[in-house]
Amino acid sequence: MVDIENGSGYLFTAESAKGRAAYKLYASSVLAGILLIWFYRATHIPLEGRWAWLGLFGAEIWFGFYWFVTQSARWNPIYYRTHKDKLSQRFGAQLPKVDIFVCTADPFAEPPSLVMSTILSLMAYDYEPEKLSIYLSDDAGSILTFYALWEASCFAKHWLPYCKKFKMEPRSPMAYFSTPCKDNNNSNYNEWSSMKKLFEDMTSRIERVVSLGKIPEEFKEQKRVSKWNAEMTSRNHRPIVQIMIDGRDQTATDLDGNPLPTLVYVAREKHPQHHHNFKAGAMNALLRVSSEISNGPVILNVDCDMYSNNSESVRDALCFFMDEEKGREIAYVQFPQNFDNVTKNDLYASSLKFISDVDFHGMDGHGGPLYIGSGCFHRRESLCGKKYSEAYKAELRGDRPSIAQSNVYTLEERAKNLATCTYEENSQWGKEVVDEEVSKRYENEMMEFGSSSPMFVILTTIAMLNLLCLAIGVKRMVMDEGVEILDSLLLQILICGLIVLINAPVYQALFLRSDNGRMPTNVMFASAFLVLIAYMIPMV
Repeated sequence: MVDIENGSGYLFTAESAKGRAAYKLYASSVLAGILLIWFYRATHIPLEGRWAWLGLFGAEIWFGFYWFVTQSARWNPIYYRTHKDKLSQRFGAQLPKVDIFVCTADPFAEPPSLVMSTILSLMAYDYEPEKLSIYLSDDAGSILTFYALWEASCFAKHWLPYCKKFKMEPRSPMAYFSTPCKDNNNSNYNEWSSMKKLFEDMTSRIERVVSLGKIPEEFKEQKRVSKWNAEMTSRNHRPIVQIMIDGRDQTATDLDGNPLPTLVYVAREKHPQHHHNFKAGAMNALLRVSSEISNGPVILNVDCDMYSNNSESVRDALCFFMDEEKGREIAYVQFPQNFDNVTKNDLYASSLKFISDVDFHGMDGHGGPLYIGSGCFHRRESLCGKKYSEAYKAELRGDRPSIAQSNVYTLEERAKNLATCTYEENSQWGKEVVDEEVSKRYENEMMEFGSSSPMFVILTTIAMLNLLCLAIGVKRMVMDEGVEILDSLLLQILICGLIVLINAPVYQALFLRSDNGRMPTNVMFASAFLVLIAYMIPMV
């Protein structure tokens, strides 16, 4: 490793997992067992009951194939270790801005009190607050969520100094106060009790507002509330951008006089005549709005119910992005998801612990894990169409050219224009999300079958096989045996007919549709071939 003082050296290192030889020996024994089972099944074909034999053999082949594929994520696990001390020594005050996106869509399905704990855990990151900007996207455009964010912005003035003083984890107040105080020091316990009381009072006010469905009268007097009116609904409202805390404002400080992170409320415009593209559309709007206000070169997106349990996550991610040797090859850094309220041994395997502890590290041996939708740091450039090249050299250090010299009102008005429902029309924005034809099919409730997926081959094979069986059954009843056939096959015909009815969209995609959402021709022929084999087997 090169000396840091010379301006080089790694900010993260990779270590191979221990015990790989033992696991490879174990995996080899499993592979031998699978091959022996296949060999036995292939050399012992029964004269009778071939359907049962075929079913068992097919299941064993599928299990073997599945097991073989999973080994790619377990054969060479890698563990990364970041060196945050070197990051601070090397870059100091030249660390980049970070924009954090949180999306919510319904104040009743996603309680604002829960969302605010997520927001507060992000505001309390161990990172320069003047370089942090948190954006809350509220797709419902609800004044209830806006009120909750205002409450959180006030509580943050107390919460952030408390987190810094005691260096506690996690920094989500809801998670932190869910366990009793373990500090026996009377002074510390009194502070803990006082802070818990403040949090409970804030939570009670938010929950009372949500249950009543209206905000307090004194809050309505604020000028910023005038943007809401009785005609607004969750599916039809104008764009709203409100900078709750302006990080540039010298007076925007906590109780200890330290600056607060920028906090922005965003409700993109929604209209029934324009497809909003769900969360993808919300993320696009946040990309544009944030580029006008803070334009951080690093972006973190977090689900509204997934708080941050590590206050140094930002610095960990930057160790990957800002490494001089390998940083330019990294587009995003994915953190695993962990879950509360599970038993010690995770009785129902509901916490995805195996994926986080095993598969993620296994995928690190192949370039990194997949994007899982939350807890992921991205380079802004990678989300805005920047293509990787060997000559690319990332430059994240320091502030970007200032674009936010305007006052708050001007910034909000400019940002609102980027959050309209028509902004993406005739542009590259959202092009990968949905095109016009897909949108029309969606509005007409037509299913999409346009990709050549193995799943569609299985689905189509089952649908065509049942259609063939129903046709043969009806033919026997009408032309051969008459209604007497119902004595023995009534239940089978009814079940087969029900399956055919359920698969009506599949038949439509196979035989009637001509749009790009129809079933691909290769899927149809593959399924027809499999049906033919299944039909011919009893004749062998």
